[in-house]
Amino acid sequence: MKKKTRLILIALLSLVFVGSMGMLVYRGMEYKEGEEIYAEAETLVELPDLSGLPAPAPETDNAETETPEAPEEPRPVYLDPYADALRNMDFTALREVNSDVQGWIMIPGTVISYPLLQGEDNQYYLKHTWKKWTSAVGAIFLEWQNSPDLSDFNTIIYGHRMNNGSMFASLKNYKKQSYWAAHPCVYITDDNGSHKYEIFAAYEVSTTGTTYQLGFSDDASKQAFIDYCLEQSVIDTGITPTVYDRVLTLSTCTGNGHATRWVVQAVLKGVAPSDTAQEVPAEPASEGPAPEEQPAAQPLPETEPGQPDQAAEEPDAPEEDQPDPALEEDADSSAVTGET
Repeated sequence: MKKKTRLILIALLSLVFVGSMGMLVYRGMEYKEGEEIYAEAETLVELPDLSGLPAPAPETDNAETETPEAPEEPRPVYLDPYADALRNMDFTALREVNSDVQGWIMIPGTVISYPLLQGEDNQYYLKHTWKKWTSAVGAIFLEWQNSPDLSDFNTIIYGHRMNNGSMFASLKNYKKQSYWAAHPCVYITDDNGSHKYEIFAAYEVSTTGTTYQLGFSDDASKQAFIDYCLEQSVIDTGITPTVYDRVLTLSTCTGNGHATRWVVQAVLKGVAPSDTAQEVPAEPASEGPAPEEQPAAQPLPETEPGQPDQAAEEPDAPEEDQPDPALEEDADSSAVTGET
C-alpha cells in the first residue's frame, strides 16, 4: 500500500514538473516573440540611432544673478539632441497596422523604447502587443480617460514589469538616486513633435492613492497633488513642478502584491501667465454647484500572467487593483513563473 502511494505521489510530482517546464518554455517563447514584435516596430518607425548622443540632463533653474555692466550678447538657443533626433518620427507605417498608436516613449540609456498606444479601456493592452497579438508582454499604453495629446495635467502611462527586463521593468531602478542621475529624462514623440519630461519623483503608492487623480478643479488641487508626489518620492531630484506644468506618471507593478504600484513621475515645463497681465475684477460667485473633479484612474492589474493571486477586474482600470498594467497571468501559470 505504501509502495502504491509512493508511486502515485511520484507520478503527480512528475506531472507538475513537466507542466512547469512546459510553462517556462512557453514563457520564453513569448518573451522572444515580444522582442521581435517590438524590434519590428522600431524598424517601421525608422527609429534614429541615438547611441552617439551624450546622456541627457535635466534643465536647471539655478541661473546666476549677476548684473552685467554692459548688454549681454544673445545666447545660442539650446537644442536638445534627443528631441531633435526624434521629432520627425513618422507613425504612418505603425498606424497602418494599428490605429491605436499615439506615438513613441523612450528613456535614453534604458530598454524603454516602445510604441505608445491608447485603447478603449485599460484592459486590452495588458494582454495584447502593439500589433494586437495576444501576449503576456502586452504594450505600453495611456490611461484610456486621458487626452491622447498629453494635454492633461496628469497623464498616466501603464506597462508591465516583465521578468526578462523588458517593458517597464527598469522603472524599479529609480529607487536609487544614482540611476535617476544617469537617466533623468523621458521623451515622448507624437504628431506634435518630441517632448522632454524631467523625472522628479519615484515611489510606491496605493492603487487608490492620489497619484492616480485625473481631474483637477483649480490650481489649489493641482498644488496639493504636486506636494503629495514630492512628499512620497524616495529620490531627491531638486525638480519641483508648478501648477502650469504637465505631469507624466509611469506606472507598473511592484512585485509585492496587488495593493500597491511603483510609479515614476516626470514633468513637462509649462509657461506661467505673464505677471504684467491686466487683472480682471472678480465677479460675484454664482450659486451654482462647484465643478466636480474627475475621478481617479483605477490602478491596473498586478503583474504579467503568472501571478499567484489575482484580483477581480475593475471597470475603468486594468485587471486587478493596479495602477500600472501590471502583468497578470492565468492562475495556472502563476505557480510556475511567479513573475510580478
